[in-house]
Amino acid sequence: MSTTTTASAAPAELAPTVAAARNAAAYKPTHPALFKVVFGKQDFSSKLVTTRAFAKGEVVAKIEGTTFAKKRYTTVQVGKDSHIELNSDLVYMNHSCNPSASMDTDQMAVVATRDLAAGDELTFFYPSSEWDMDQPFDCWCGAPLCIKRVQGAKHIPADVLSRYWVASHIKALKDEQVKAEQAARK
Repeated sequence: MSTTTTASAAPAELAPTVAAARNAAAYKPTHPALFKVVFGKQDFSSKLVTTRAFAKGEVVAKIEGTTFAKKRYTTVQVGKDSHIELNSDLVYMNHSCNPSASMDTDQMAVVATRDLAAGDELTFFYPSSEWDMDQPFDCWCGAPLCIKRVQGAKHIPADVLSRYWVASHIKALKDEQVKAEQAARK
């Protein structure tokens, strides 16, 4: 997962870093009929864009070929204590507080949350699958209801989290957290 949004991409006048140039040169698309990576000039400024249109609710891609891994900035949480490496271009999906897709870890699919045209950026709401982020970051997505700091669902009030599609493990963890907070107040 990239930790930036389109709005946080580096200005075009900046020269590319060695790592960013190396990533772009070595790039081999995993789903060229569905989406592609657009590499930014700086590290962590790339994005994933569609190569065709998708209707709201349509599966953009199945999440396949993953491997279990320790929590880190490139993993996606798929259970209360388990994370996966995506091992595909899906790792370039940026966060947005107004996401274009959901990372449905219950069905292991990326699903369009609105109609998408070819060239639209694929983004998802990171706290929808992440309880406590390995590398929190400031959000620059510019959405009207932006959460400002992306740290994971643990750090978001339940009413805010309810605005988004959320994986079942996140719902369960949030329910546990709310019950514990209520018990502590008694």
